[in-house]
Amino acid sequence: MGCGPLKGVRVVEIAGIGPGPYAAMLLADLGADVLRIERKEGVAIMKQMGFDPTRDVSNRSRHAIALDLKQPAAVGLVLDLVERADALTEGFRPGVVERLGLGPEACLARNPRLVYGRMTGWGQTGPLSRAAGHDINYIALSGMLSTFVRAGELPVPPGNTVGDMGGGGLLLAFGLVCAILEARTSGAGQVIDAAMFEGAASLGTSLFVTLAMGLYDPSRPGGNLSDTGAHFYEVYATADGRHVAVGAIEPQFYAELLRGLGLEAASLPPQMERRSWPQMKQRLAAIFRSKTRAEWEAIFEGKDACVSPVLSPAEAAQHPHARARGSFLEPGGVLQAAPVPRFSRTPGAIAAPPAVAGADGDAALSAWGIKADRVSALRAAGALL
Repeated sequence: MGCGPLKGVRVVEIAGIGPGPYAAMLLADLGADVLRIERKEGVAIMKQMGFDPTRDVSNRSRHAIALDLKQPAAVGLVLDLVERADALTEGFRPGVVERLGLGPEACLARNPRLVYGRMTGWGQTGPLSRAAGHDINYIALSGMLSTFVRAGELPVPPGNTVGDMGGGGLLLAFGLVCAILEARTSGAGQVIDAAMFEGAASLGTSLFVTLAMGLYDPSRPGGNLSDTGAHFYEVYATADGRHVAVGAIEPQFYAELLRGLGLEAASLPPQMERRSWPQMKQRLAAIFRSKTRAEWEAIFEGKDACVSPVLSPAEAAQHPHARARGSFLEPGGVLQAAPVPRFSRTPGAIAAPPAVAGADGDAALSAWGIKADRVSALRAAGALL
């Protein structure tokens, strides 16, 4: 559908929610021809709930059809699409797609070069493989949730960015591209077992580094350098109820921070003296409360003090740096992040807004080589929306 470094790659996406669509979006933004297959009952449920599929930006840049996967004719269509595909993605609990007749064994029998991407919370094996869960559960068991905490407070889940999107969708997309490249050399496909639980742990690699070096103490949550234990790596409230983020770790950045705050380094405890961090945090908090966020932005503009305003998504889209780079887009009035990463010769793009399943099914299937009379027969039988 679009352009980009993945142009020519074909992917069948068995629709799910969260990380699966995000992985497919990443591939589609970078040029892959992704055909999203919704289940008819799922489309009906979303309609009853008042869900507007045209505003679900995770479904952008690709076509979508809706099938009744309980009908053999619909399953047969998917298998025919699989023959033409480089990869397939699904995000159901282990065993669900096998019962539909679309598991790895059936698909690889039709296309031995197929890369079969499986996205789950816990993985395809292990005692929890069939257990229910959400992002908060996966990052809790991975050890990552325990790191999002201030001293004396409860851990705060970072939305669903670490488990679902980063540890799940992003790593599934990475795995798919890796396996597609390998299949073009070996001629053989394979199955990718992408677990959000394990992906979240991988995203925490820097924590394992500092743990191994004795620089991170898990018995002291909220008391370490990068978990708001340090006064120079913290979020502070401003006079107008807004916030600024401070990340002045290196000595030269710390010195610039102190100058901006009007403090003399010679009269203060050494930066890395941990016992002084709580007292210094109180002192900095009082200073930051004395001015508005905009005033602090002006004071630190152009200074390497690692001080940034804490922006809402809407504010972030309007920031001069984001505007200069086109980091956010608003096609059809829907704010969203632009395709990433950037490529100098084959840039990605939002090829199309989120598709309503069935709205352009004929054209989508035709592009994949499915004849019009077969499409009509599937629709007449109720197998295709």
